[in-house]
Amino acid sequence: MKYLQHGNLATFTIIGGGRTTLGAGQDVGRSCVLLRMGGKHIMLDCGMHMGYNDDRRFPDFSYIAPYHPSTNYTSMIDCVIISHFHLDHCGALPFFTECLGYDGPIYMTYPTRKIAPILLEDFRKIMITPDSFFTEADIKNCMKKVIPVDVNQAIQVDPQLTIRAYYAGHVLGAAMFHIQVTVPVTNSVSCPSASFTFHPFNTPRLPHPSLTCVYTGDYNTTPDRHLGPAQIDRCRPDVLVTETTYATYTRDSKRTREQAFLEACHQTVAQGGKVLIPVFALGRAQELCILVDGYWERMGRELQKVPVYFSAGLTEKANEYYKLFLQWTNESLRESFVERNPFDFKHIRPFTHMTQADAPTPMVLFATPGMLHAGTSLNIFLKWCSNPLNAVILPGYCVPGTVGARVLAGERIIPLDRWTNVEVRCKVYNLSFSAHADAKGIMSLISACEPKNVVLIHGEKSKMAMLKERIVKEKGIPCFDPGNGTTVTIEVARDFVARVDRELI
Repeated sequence: MKYLQHGNLATFTIIGGGRTTLGAGQDVGRSCVLLRMGGKHIMLDCGMHMGYNDDRRFPDFSYIAPYHPSTNYTSMIDCVIISHFHLDHCGALPFFTECLGYDGPIYMTYPTRKIAPILLEDFRKIMITPDSFFTEADIKNCMKKVIPVDVNQAIQVDPQLTIRAYYAGHVLGAAMFHIQVTVPVTNSVSCPSASFTFHPFNTPRLPHPSLTCVYTGDYNTTPDRHLGPAQIDRCRPDVLVTETTYATYTRDSKRTREQAFLEACHQTVAQGGKVLIPVFALGRAQELCILVDGYWERMGRELQKVPVYFSAGLTEKANEYYKLFLQWTNESLRESFVERNPFDFKHIRPFTHMTQADAPTPMVLFATPGMLHAGTSLNIFLKWCSNPLNAVILPGYCVPGTVGARVLAGERIIPLDRWTNVEVRCKVYNLSFSAHADAKGIMSLISACEPKNVVLIHGEKSKMAMLKERIVKEKGIPCFDPGNGTTVTIEVARDFVARVDRELI
C-alpha cells in the first residue's frame, strides 16, 4: 500500500544587500542563500559584493533576524557551507562569525580552507580603512571554526542532516554540495519551514523520508588546462540550486578563444604596446600563464625579448597549492608533475615594483584582482588606459559596479569617484576564459542529476528569466528565479510504501 507525503519541501531566502536588492538573487555577487528544509536552517555561501565599499558589500543578515548584541545567529543556523574561495562566495564569512557572533559549524573543502584566508587577507590589505569590516585576527579566528571536507565525503552534521561534496571544476577546491535532511515520521509533523501530513495510518515500519537539495556554487562542465569538469551522479534531488552566470551564453570553442587571446597579445606588443590581463590570484591566472608561456617558447627569440610579468607572489602560491592539492587537478597536470613543475614558467617573471610599468618598451602583465576594482590591476590600468597602443584583455566575468564591468560595457569615460574620471583609449578585448558553466553546461548538469525542481541564482535578471523559460519548456521541471530578500517555498509530493496488517484494512 502506498501513502502520500505532501507539504512544503523547503524555503529559500535569497539574502540581499543593505540598501538595495543586489546580490546572488537575480544578480552576480554577494552569494548567500538561506535554505530551510525539514526543520534545518543551512546558509549556502556567505560572500561580499565586489562593486561596493559601503554597507551594501555584505549580505543583509537582518533577513535571518534583526541584529542587536543579544542576537544569537548560532541558534538559528545549523551550519554554513562555503562552495569555494572566491570572495563573492566567502568574503563576508569573517564578518558573520567574528562581528555578528555565529559560532556554529562551517564546511568547505581542504583547498578552500587553505586558500580563502589568504585571499581575504590580501583583499583586507587593499581595502583597509579606519572602519574596516574585519581584521586579520578575525580572519584567523573565523578559519578555526571551519570543518574541512573532501570530495565525495559524506559528513553527518547531526542525526538528521548529512552533506556531501561533488567536484565542481571552476577553481581549485570548488565543490557542489548535496544536502539531505531526514524527516522523522509521525501522523503530523510541523516545523517553521515545512509541514507534512500522512494518510491515514502510522506504523513503526514506515521509512523515514528524506528531503534533498544540491547547491552548485560556481561550477564548470568543461575541462581546462589544469582542472577537470564538474562531476555529479544521478542523485535526483528535490531541488537543484544552480548558478546562472552565463545563463544564455554559449562559449566558442576553447581553441578559438585561445587563438584570439594569443593574437591580441602578440599584435599589441608587436606594435609597441603594453598588455594588461586582470586575473584573480588562483585559477584563470594559471590557465593563461601556461598558455602564454608555451606560446612565447614556440615563437622564438624575437617575441621572447618582450617581458611577461605577473603579480609578485603568484608563482609561489600556485606552486604550493597545486602541489599540495594535486588530486584536485586534471589527469594531464598530475602526469606532468612527474617530469616537471608546469608552474615553473620559463618566460614569465615576477612583477615586483610599480616602476616596471613605466618602462618605454612593450610588455605583458598579469595583475590582480580580476575585476579592476582595486589593487595592482586597477593602478596599472590607470597608467596604461589612455594610450591607444596598449590593450586590456578581460578574461573573466566582472560584477556590475566594478571598473572592469564599465570597461566591458564600452564606456570610454569612467568615473572613479565624485571628482575623478578616466578616459579609456586603449584597445579592450573581452575574451571569456571564465570557469563558469555556460547555458549548455547548465542544461547538461540538470540532465545529469535529474532534479524535481530548479532554483536559479547568481545571474542577471533578464537572462535568468530566459533560462527559466527554457528549462520549463525543454525539461518540464518547475523553475524559480527569486530576487534578493524574497522567499521561495517549494512543495513536493512523494510516495512511499508502508506495510499494513490485513486486519487493519
